[in-house]
Amino acid sequence: MKKWTRLVSISLITLSLSGYAGSNTACSGRETRKNTGFAPVAPTLQNGDIIFQTSRSSQSQAIQLATGSKYSHMGILYQEYGKLYVYEAVQPVKRTPLQSWIDRGADGHFVVKRLKDADRVLTPEVLKKMRSAGSKYEGRDYDIYFGWSDEKMYCSELVWKIYKEAAGIEIGQLERLADFDLSSAPVRQKMKERYGDQVPLDEKVISPAAMFNAAELVTVLEK
Repeated sequence: MKKWTRLVSISLITLSLSGYAGSNTACSGRETRKNTGFAPVAPTLQNGDIIFQTSRSSQSQAIQLATGSKYSHMGILYQEYGKLYVYEAVQPVKRTPLQSWIDRGADGHFVVKRLKDADRVLTPEVLKKMRSAGSKYEGRDYDIYFGWSDEKMYCSELVWKIYKEAAGIEIGQLERLADFDLSSAPVRQKMKERYGDQVPLDEKVISPAAMFNAAELVTVLEK
């Protein structure tokens, strides 16, 4: 088992988010909750699973309103030496112990999804490629502008690009910024803060909502 976890672990993922403060991304959230006892369900999870939550950060509400979804943050699950981590794009891209990640979200709620044909697709070779694909993003800054370049990363972009590069799979439909609902006051305020009067409406975007609703995924756990 140790040999297996070493092979498939995405070691590109480093450090915990518990000390992170001062970010206005949907992935921040400085509050923590008491340990919710995740250990009994851990055997349900696999390397490469995708986990979603509602962030408690300053931009989370705007993301929820713009996308019509309660889920505003996500990452990839992996196991290393018997422990589960979430590889996520926050400030910066890093790994976070699973329980710490869960505690950081609203009400400790989360949903884990998996490729429908994960047993066939996510072979040890592909999981190794995911590690290689993701390693180049480790330590990169969070992208508050949701740009599509690889220079900075936001949470759903990170997960989407790793799956695309390593497995050749596009999870969720790419959209433009203009495709979202930008009419509410919280969304308009956040857009003004980020872009001023030059909103890049044609910018390519992949949202947590698009990946959450992707036909390629099935729900394996919800808490």
